[in-house]
Amino acid sequence: MPRTKNDEIMIIEETIEVQSENAVPSVTSKAAATKKTSPSSILTLNADSEVETQESKEDTIWHELQNAYRSRKILTGTLGGIEKMEGGGTIAVIYYKEMRVVIPLTEMMINLAEDEAHDYGEIVQRQNKILGNMLGCEIDFMIKGIDNGSRSVVASRKDAMYKKRQIFYLPDANGVSRVYEDRIVQARVIAVAEKVVRVEIFGVECSILARDLSWDWLGDATETFHVGDQILVRILNVTVNSLENITVKADVKSVSGNTSKANLSKCKIQGKYAGVVTDIHKGTVFVRLHIGVNAVAHSCYDNRMPGKKDEVSFVVTRIDDDRNVAVGLISRIIKQNI
Repeated sequence: MPRTKNDEIMIIEETIEVQSENAVPSVTSKAAATKKTSPSSILTLNADSEVETQESKEDTIWHELQNAYRSRKILTGTLGGIEKMEGGGTIAVIYYKEMRVVIPLTEMMINLAEDEAHDYGEIVQRQNKILGNMLGCEIDFMIKGIDNGSRSVVASRKDAMYKKRQIFYLPDANGVSRVYEDRIVQARVIAVAEKVVRVEIFGVECSILARDLSWDWLGDATETFHVGDQILVRILNVTVNSLENITVKADVKSVSGNTSKANLSKCKIQGKYAGVVTDIHKGTVFVRLHIGVNAVAHSCYDNRMPGKKDEVSFVVTRIDDDRNVAVGLISRIIKQNI
């Protein structure tokens, strides 16, 4: 049957509709399809996790410092550096969560007695030396000033120490202090030398001699204690004259159990034991035996003279129960510490 004109018009219209449906999108529609939205947060591999940029971390820390400045809060950082100023002064550089905080030497509360034998120049020199030994220790500080533009912070250790003293050493409403005699407290190691460890106990510094650090004889305290350590100490004595004048005496060894007496029973007269020389004083050699006993030798049969940290063979001739030590002689030097 021949197609009429109306039939041809209908076929043409249907063809146009199909072509319109399958047509390639216009430039406008392409742009709409490929348009990207700016991300509101970092896209992470795990859906529940969050990642901070360095900038956002610094913003958070700076916000903490601002709040601490307003509220006069005590913060704790690490003594990370010592710098000389152009004017000749010294500053301690403290790092609080990677943020740099500056404390002038005069605000570090390194108090040294000044007398006729020591002029001001020597005092500053000694303060700088002490400060150098404190590198790496934890420092409490209170912010004295901040600059939002340069994000610089100036702080004081002295203010923080005085505030801690007020909290822990001065009597409260009930007349009771938090730090008192015979109490075991946590202390920060702020400096270590061969025969002494300096600690900070809630705003008060205290030196503990080697004999009060351990029941075992220590040849070198730096081998056992390190700047930045937190240790337990027993308060032996506290004297509070004023907020500025507080002295504390403490020890470490009374916190740990004394095993010397039990170990001493392992020693036998004429027994031979290996040990390490911890010290030599006026011809007397102090030895720490490997079985956990302190020993004293007044003579050495080796042709060589024993030195500190030498490994030696020790012969027991007598047991001193009163002093908890073995008395004897060094038969030979096993290995010299060169």
